[in-house]
Amino acid sequence: MTTTPITEMNDRTRDIFRVVVESYLDSGAPVGSRTISKAPGLELSPASIRNVMQDLEELGLLAAPHTSAGRMPTELGLRLFVDGMMQAAEPSREERDAIESQISESGPVEDALRATTSILSGLSSCAGLVMVPKREPTLKQFSFVKLSEGQGLAILVSQDGGVENRVLDLPIGISDSALIEAGNYLTAQYGGMTLSQALSRIDRDIQAGRTAIDKASEDLVQRGLVTWTQDPSERPILIVRGQANLLEDGALDDLDRVRQLLDELEGKQEIARLLDNARDAEAAKIFIGAENKLFSLSGSSVIAAPYKDGDGQVVGVVGVIGPTRLNYARVVPMVDFTAQTLSRLLK
Repeated sequence: MTTTPITEMNDRTRDIFRVVVESYLDSGAPVGSRTISKAPGLELSPASIRNVMQDLEELGLLAAPHTSAGRMPTELGLRLFVDGMMQAAEPSREERDAIESQISESGPVEDALRATTSILSGLSSCAGLVMVPKREPTLKQFSFVKLSEGQGLAILVSQDGGVENRVLDLPIGISDSALIEAGNYLTAQYGGMTLSQALSRIDRDIQAGRTAIDKASEDLVQRGLVTWTQDPSERPILIVRGQANLLEDGALDDLDRVRQLLDELEGKQEIARLLDNARDAEAAKIFIGAENKLFSLSGSSVIAAPYKDGDGQVVGVVGVIGPTRLNYARVVPMVDFTAQTLSRLLK
């Protein structure tokens, strides 16, 4: 269904639509014509209001959950409101101070990111989200172990003490001594480098004939490095805080939706892919309900904004997730301000 542009609505229709949406976002309950008729400045009878609401329902912008109930905005209606009518409210001085103090006083960047999710969760009454690309490990020790003919295990020990394994194909007929030699060579020559740096260096060394190992070992060293350098950017870290907020504010009336949302939050890789769509945005980006397949069942909304490092490069995304009945006018600028604060910290 194509959304009706705000500019094609007359003033009366726009005013009624705005009151319905704002009342629903404030109360979470469908809004009746009698309630709307009491809104300042409308001066319309309940019958006239009902006629307009019926028109808006036929356009797919409002829905009546029950035959005797009032109307509430559909996800299409929320999108129209957010894009064309919402008047964002800047974060208050107290909110800005809370965000800046939590982030700036958190020591290492990792602590600041965790503090960011907590403060956003608390201020928005949603779950806070921060996505940062997985850092590429710095090599400390590398070794190879044969599992079977043609298959082996590459073992990486990084400078921070982490240990990771990858299964990889081995050259047919390679000996155990060649595996040991390749691991020792890689550790000695490229220790202290990131994996992509090491791969670039081994490529140059091989082309220049500067390696002190045979062809089979050269191939093995390259294969071992490639198993890691292919995927750091594809495995982002997602920090989530404040899931308990999703169980408040009447959520018990819709336990199935909340349960579905909590299940979706467990699939962090899918959430991270969604947030990645906000990396190129100039400001906060809003994902409403079934606009994204991930939330087609839970009917949730995500507000996310990118943050940058000192070189102006986007390094991650910060945001919140909650029900579609969010105070968008308050939360959107709050997420924007948080992203800007993180960017200042990383300069």
